[in-house]
Amino acid sequence: MSQSNHKIIIAITGASGSIYAKVLLDKLSKIPQQYKEIGIVLSDNAKEVWKLELDNEDYKKYPFKIWGKNDFMAPFASGSAKYNMMVICPCSMGTLSRIACGMSNDLITRAADVILKERRKLICVTRDTPLSLIHINNMKTVTEAGGIILPASPSFYSKPKTFEDLAATVADRIIDILGLEQESYRWNDK
Repeated sequence: MSQSNHKIIIAITGASGSIYAKVLLDKLSKIPQQYKEIGIVLSDNAKEVWKLELDNEDYKKYPFKIWGKNDFMAPFASGSAKYNMMVICPCSMGTLSRIACGMSNDLITRAADVILKERRKLICVTRDTPLSLIHINNMKTVTEAGGIILPASPSFYSKPKTFEDLAATVADRIIDILGLEQESYRWNDK
């Protein structure tokens, strides 16, 4: 398969659920022919939560460029760079709120703003529960602006055996919505 022109931003925020980002990055690492470029940006809290939850800093080991959270010289801070997809995984409610309000106070929210204004694909993998009406209204606003809210709600019908298998049920949905090809469990697929 020839390499596609997809340029993807992966943003990781400080919401609990670093395993979702890890499994997503693992899976994307295995299909490099399906994208041209991947850029990663992490919030400060994301780095702390990753280390707390996964006992490592392996986000540094992926073959993707990591951009500083305030590096507005990153190409995806502008629509002219033609990054066409963005995944925020996990997406904290604070990040979602700033996106919904159009507040571009760091590279994550600026990139999301660019993706939405250019009518490109934004996937927010929300993880918090329960939700307040403020959260729900922010999800509604982002959805009306063209974003996709993909709650980190794992499925169980594939009978996952490990935490990574369980997280993969969410990562697989993200990859499907990005429009990339992958081998994964399909409901009732014979």
